[in-house]
Amino acid sequence: MSATHEVFNQAPSRVDVNEYTSHAALVEAVSAYGGRWATDSLTEAGALVGRADFQRDAELANTITPKLQTHDRWGNRIDDIEFHPAYHRIIRDAIAHGAHTSCWSDPRDGAHVARAATFMQFAQIEPGHSCPVSMTHAVVPSLRADQRIADEWLPRVFSREYAHELGSGAKPSAIFGMAMTEKQGGSDVRANTTRAVEQADGTYLITGHKWFCSAPQSDAFLVLAQAPGGVTCFVVPRILPDGTRNVFNIQRLKDKLGNKSNASSEVEFDATVGRRLGDEGAGVRTIIEMVNQTRLDCVLGSAAGMRQSVAEAAWHVRHRSAFGATLIDQPAMTAVIADLQIEAEAAVWTGMRLAAAYDDDAAESAAFRRLATAVGKYWVCKRGPNHAYEALECLGGNGYCENGFPLSRRYREQPVMAVWEGSGNVIALDVLRAMMRDPLSVEAVDNEFERALGVYRAYDLHVEKTRKLIAQAAADPAAAPALARRLTESMAIALQGSILIRQAPEAVVDGFVASRITDPGHMYGVLDSTLDLAGIAARA
Repeated sequence: MSATHEVFNQAPSRVDVNEYTSHAALVEAVSAYGGRWATDSLTEAGALVGRADFQRDAELANTITPKLQTHDRWGNRIDDIEFHPAYHRIIRDAIAHGAHTSCWSDPRDGAHVARAATFMQFAQIEPGHSCPVSMTHAVVPSLRADQRIADEWLPRVFSREYAHELGSGAKPSAIFGMAMTEKQGGSDVRANTTRAVEQADGTYLITGHKWFCSAPQSDAFLVLAQAPGGVTCFVVPRILPDGTRNVFNIQRLKDKLGNKSNASSEVEFDATVGRRLGDEGAGVRTIIEMVNQTRLDCVLGSAAGMRQSVAEAAWHVRHRSAFGATLIDQPAMTAVIADLQIEAEAAVWTGMRLAAAYDDDAAESAAFRRLATAVGKYWVCKRGPNHAYEALECLGGNGYCENGFPLSRRYREQPVMAVWEGSGNVIALDVLRAMMRDPLSVEAVDNEFERALGVYRAYDLHVEKTRKLIAQAAADPAAAPALARRLTESMAIALQGSILIRQAPEAVVDGFVASRITDPGHMYGVLDSTLDLAGIAARA
């Protein structure tokens, strides 16, 4: 080979790094919130997802994408999704490690924290499969609305086995999906036109469409439809008790910006069999806890993406030199990596604090999570795309390339968490509704702010400003939607600040207060040089 083609000054692939033990903020948060007992299993998962073959599977699952097979060779309607085997290997491993339902099947102190940390590690490397994993986790509280349905499905949902074939009704494991939105209604599910008619045996026949059906390869779905009593929730299985296929006509797969490994579809129901879950007319109330749980996983998924972004960026700049020095040792780059790390740590700590709230059913904790989950979802998911872009830029042209470099994929992935389960305005308005309907939730979140006061003057002033916005919204509910985003953002920063002040290393907290509260709104890397930027960057 010609000497001109010698390859040097290129960073090696970031593989065979334990994604748990190398992630200081995650290890600290797991310990702080009661999940230390899961250290061995989390370390095992961290080693697995850091392996070169696992990361290769993540690339394959996103480049050889799902294909819809509407009919078999003889013309029978089958509506199957064909995935590359790499996808099945990834979701199999995630389920084997309890990333889906371990907190429900083995409840104990810190169970939601441990499950969240497991979920984040798998989502960090391959986020697409985490959609059905998340929905399978989130469906559990909704299924418990009907004891007979829970008894039928929960043992399969709790299983750590994975089989992608639909099989028969006796299949020992199950993955759940969700189908709520319709083309004319979007987030306004009360505008849905899908209809459900009760039959003599107590089942319903459902007819209509869904504009977004997540993970259509799943074994069963929660579906919203109009019954005589109003919007109602139904469990719709792909396979009926007699072993035949339910009517589940997949019209097409969505061609999405990112999230390529995950199949999303449009579905038509035509006298499709469903079982009512909860009372007629109570569909939104029945499914809302599933939505809250998946919103939490949007926070965790965005935080996992930030971790991947800053870890890949830091790895690159530690292994590449320019202008006579390693990139990480050059002040401008040190500041960028430190800033990315501050953002990632704030997201990780927020996600884990929220997960801890689901481990505690005390009245204040339940009230806290009702409001704080929406607040955290809005802000953390909003921050994800720009964070991914800045990390991508650290790699220069390599970051912009698809072949073997994960950050272009991550950049395309991050927006989905901000859209899924309610985009910006929907979430901000939900925050207002939660505040108006449940004053205890406002008190619980404010108590979280209160616990961090008296350490940083800038934080105290920010909390004072946030409280004024809360009072303004309460005083004039009709005008409150106009300030919904500003209020939600202010609450989110106050929440992150409170968590970090009480839990994170001083250098990270100093950086957060300086860059997110004292001088907010700057581009990444514009940090005060008096901060311990090298110390913060070293955590990436």
